[in-house]
Formats: sequence, structure tokens, C-alpha cells
Amino acid sequence: MLATIVNAEKGYLAQFDRLFNHPIEKVWAVLTENDKLKIWMSHLEIVDLRKDGLIKFHHNDGTDRYEEMKITDFVDSAVLEFEWGADIVRFELQPMGDGCLFILKEFISELTDHTPKDLAGWHVCLNIFEAVVENKTLEHPENEWEKWFEEYKELMNEI
Repeated sequence: MLATIVNAEKGYLAQFDRLFNHPIEKVWAVLTENDKLKIWMSHLEIVDLRKDGLIKFHHNDGTDRYEEMKITDFVDSAVLEFEWGADIVRFELQPMGDGCLFILKEFISELTDHTPKDLAGWHVCLNIFEAVVENKTLEHPENEWEKWFEEYKELMNEI
């Protein structure tokens, strides 16, 4: 399912929603435990999981370069929000029956030519995230983002 993109107070909001038939604890673990996190988002490493804590974004380019991203909001098993360059990324988990609703929000200050690529990247990562939660193996399909890039370019043209 594609993200929705709407005008927000200071820019735009892109939101991805996924329903899981798994308890919040399992989904939260895939989101926040580094051994699981690196499977679906190899660039991220949680260093200090708390409000005002730290996440590293590794460039994975053969160097040890990384960016530090501050955790701006945190509620155990419910909310993880952090800086994403000039923007903010927020994950929310809400109980729904025996499972949970997983929400990824990216607060985007400015739409650029790169925005559809970022959204396509999140889309592919969330497909892999879902596979990890489901205990399935799904590698980052090479160039899979290109398919979604075209979809998000079209979506952005409607804004």
C-alpha cells in the first residue's frame, strides 16, 4: 500500500500504515533491536533508546562515516521519533485486537526531486520489515525502489 501525502502545518506529511497480526512487543522488537533493525534498515543503529537518545545513520559506503540523529520522542512499545536530516521520522504502534497498527510518519519540510526516492526507499524497507515480523526471508531486492519511485512521483504530482 502506498503512503499518503498531505499538506501539514510546516510542510508535508507522508504516512505509511501497516496492520500486523502480531503483538506490539514483537513488532516493537523488529523496530528497535539492532540485530533485527539492521535486516530491514541496514543504515540505522540505535545507540541510546530513550527520549533525547541517539541513533546513528551509517553511510555504508566502505568508510566509518555516520550521522547522529537525536531521538525526539519516545514511549516504550508505542512511539519512536527521531531527526531525519531536516525532517522528522515517527513510528507509532497502536493495539488492534490481537495485533497492532504500525504507522510510519515522515514530516517533510520541503518536497524535492529526491522525495519520491526517499518514499520509495521507505516503502521497500517496510516490505522487508513486514517479512522480518512474519519470520520470512526477504532481501533488499535490487532496484525494487525504482518501481515504487515511479508510483511516488505520480503521487507527488497530485499534491
